[in-house]
Amino acid sequence: MSGDQKHQYHLVEPSPWPAVGSAAGFTLVLGLTMFMHEYAYSVYILGAGVLMVLATMFFWWRDVVREAEFQGHHTPIVQIGMRYGMMLFISSEVMFFVAFFWAFFDSSLYPDTGVWPPADITTFDPFDLPLINTMILLLSGCTVTWSHHALQHGNRKDFITGLVLTVLLGVAFTALQAYEYTHAAFGFTDGIYASTFYMATGFHGFHVLVGTIFLAVCLYRGIKGHFTSEHHFGFEAAAWYWHFVDVVWLFLFVCVYWWGG
Repeated sequence: MSGDQKHQYHLVEPSPWPAVGSAAGFTLVLGLTMFMHEYAYSVYILGAGVLMVLATMFFWWRDVVREAEFQGHHTPIVQIGMRYGMMLFISSEVMFFVAFFWAFFDSSLYPDTGVWPPADITTFDPFDLPLINTMILLLSGCTVTWSHHALQHGNRKDFITGLVLTVLLGVAFTALQAYEYTHAAFGFTDGIYASTFYMATGFHGFHVLVGTIFLAVCLYRGIKGHFTSEHHFGFEAAAWYWHFVDVVWLFLFVCVYWWGG
């Protein structure tokens, strides 16, 4: 028939989620700004923005999963474009952390007081909880690679096992970092060291949380029978993201906890 598709590209159907996502982002930023300026009822606007963003993410990614898993729209050439997109996203995340490292090194190499860390700051022992978390993330990098390798070879049992272990290790990292923060000898507003420390390690912790949720969704999909040895970009993207998180932590451990402390 003349109306049949004669190419491998995916022409996305009209979707409400870009417009809804824009409105959600505006509501979230508006609510956050009002909350920081202590306006009345700002917490309700902020909460609405958060819920709208989460709903947009859920329903939009639901549609993407349907396109990939059930409708067959993610052809090999479409997956190439998605891989480029994921690479660009991770590159943007790299620059995000470069800004935090820049602030940390600018303050540490040229401290205003001539001393780094500041004399009134009691830093963490890098070979205590930070080293344990380093080992946890390095091990999780091994388990997610094992899981990916098993999926590529059609071994779904090891694929699921490796993914379960990776998610558990991600949860363990987050729990230990929360414990570390609650026992810190300094707060976020206690000078430039504290600010750069919490911004860098805190945003990395947020990325670990996001990556853990990313992998947990892949685990759920894997249990439901999604992904094949030839068609599993959703999981591959999660694995890339997790390795990025691993590498950033190694720089944080060496530069912030060890050298900077």
